[in-house]
Amino acid sequence: MKSLMLFLQFVLQDMEDMCRTSTIRDRKTITERVEHEGFSFLTITLANFGSDLQKGLDQGFVDHDLFVGFKRRGGLPRFLGGFLDRVFDRKTGRLLNDPSVDHIIALRQICLMWSKILLDCAPHRREAAFRRYVECEKEVRNIETAKSDYYRDFDRVSVLLWGYLLSSVDLRVYEDGVTPGHGPGVTADSISGNRKWSQQTWTNRLDKEFPVGDYLIPSARYYQDLETVNFLEPGQELPVKVVAVPKTLKTPRIIAIEPTCMQYVQQGLLRVITEAVEASDSARRLIGWQSSTPNQELACRASRDGSLATLDLKDASDRVSNQHVRRLLRNHGTLRRAVDACRSRKADVPGHGVIRLAKFASMGSALTFPFEAMVFLTIVFIAVQKELNRPLTKGDIQSLIGQVRVFGDDIIVPVDYAIPVARELEAFGLRVNAHKSYWTGKFRESCGGEYYDGHDVSIVKVRRVFPLNRRCAREIVSTVELRNHLYLRGYWQSAAYLDALLLRHIPMPRVLSTSPGLGRISFLGYSTDRMDPEMHRPLVRAAVFRGVIPPSRLDGASALLKCLVESGKMPIPDSKHLERSGRPRSVSIKTRWVTPF
Repeated sequence: MKSLMLFLQFVLQDMEDMCRTSTIRDRKTITERVEHEGFSFLTITLANFGSDLQKGLDQGFVDHDLFVGFKRRGGLPRFLGGFLDRVFDRKTGRLLNDPSVDHIIALRQICLMWSKILLDCAPHRREAAFRRYVECEKEVRNIETAKSDYYRDFDRVSVLLWGYLLSSVDLRVYEDGVTPGHGPGVTADSISGNRKWSQQTWTNRLDKEFPVGDYLIPSARYYQDLETVNFLEPGQELPVKVVAVPKTLKTPRIIAIEPTCMQYVQQGLLRVITEAVEASDSARRLIGWQSSTPNQELACRASRDGSLATLDLKDASDRVSNQHVRRLLRNHGTLRRAVDACRSRKADVPGHGVIRLAKFASMGSALTFPFEAMVFLTIVFIAVQKELNRPLTKGDIQSLIGQVRVFGDDIIVPVDYAIPVARELEAFGLRVNAHKSYWTGKFRESCGGEYYDGHDVSIVKVRRVFPLNRRCAREIVSTVELRNHLYLRGYWQSAAYLDALLLRHIPMPRVLSTSPGLGRISFLGYSTDRMDPEMHRPLVRAAVFRGVIPPSRLDGASALLKCLVESGKMPIPDSKHLERSGRPRSVSIKTRWVTPF
């Protein structure tokens, strides 16, 4: 805590130098409130201050619903008043005709840099998050039973948007099946590493669409190995394991960990769907889940000309009903059955037991992102159709390419359609986050890109607490990255403070961003400690992050299966992938001679 507070003093000094604005009283206020309120003042209260700033930029004025909990002088808070006075009029609270972009960046840097630090929430906040998860599930179920006729437009528009693409996916799954795969993470049945390739559990639902003989053994020669496979009836299937992972100190992120057999097939379907979207000229320009750059470019343009709105959804994944997806796939029998077969139907929620799911899937399923993107885009064009007051045509869809795009729960639409789209999303049981949706002023945010009037006003965020010793490997790596981001932004004093802090634990030579060693990125280029006697290239002594992948030996039919399944990734990056696998169980920092570039 002490090192973070000291670091904040240097950040304030950098903002003061950049904007020529005094921060003496602001430092005193922050210090006093942290003493009384604790670290939550930085991570929650200041983050709320920053969010209110963004809402003020969007609506063009500051009202009394914003900056709650801070003393006011005139229409604005006294806290950070020197910066706010260059953005809003002190008396009226209205946005200035030409607000200072530097002061906007400074305000956001001071207030929002702590909002995503990876710290565990208090127990009562985790319990509240699980409670919201269950309540959300009830709301999804209730809206399905309350509405029976709102799918007519959904059916027609979804065919216009996805009919050809889903037909091609359906045909490919019917003729060729899928190429499944395993990720490095944990599963609900606690199987890790290469053991996943020797799984002995399959479900009867999966077996109907993905016969076990085609997916758990490399060839018919090993058919006898299937005698030990345990087939589960629907009532015996393992539920997804709902867990909380760090997001902010205000609330954790809730995800669901899938059983091994389910995620194995989900990865294969994801690959087929992704390839189909990338091959479609219109689909890849309307939705995406791999690159956020197109959304960021549209948000930047919208902040300049005001033509587009950026919308954000609350609990987006958890509010996509299974009925939404079933209607989307109603004309594609093979794909519909395949998706349903690998969808988990139950969830084990801490404190609430096992519940049956009305939602399609939570974050954690490989199919969540593609299907939620398709559902959201369908609803967007339903709203467009209603505004046009006539049936939507393919020409209408083509005319909006470059103005409409969906990435996860980040939605971009023309400003004229913003309110109708928000209204239609709500009608389908989704929740628009009005506090993070922008279409009135010149501020826009999408997929982590934040812009005001065409200027990039995104900030550098603290992701982890600072290291206490050399054993804090992840904290050291995070702090080095933070230092380099600050340096490249020109925040010299903050970067210098982190240099001094890091030098207590590791050497900090000057390196380029491509160097395998941890070090200082500098406009002066890289440093050289000696020359490599064999390769005749510069070397520096630097710390290197090292993760120890746990041993996980695989042989026999399971090893052959893995090699055949992953043959499309050739060359396999790790030559010892049959001896070790999974996420690193331990990490460390080692000092060695490396190239500085």
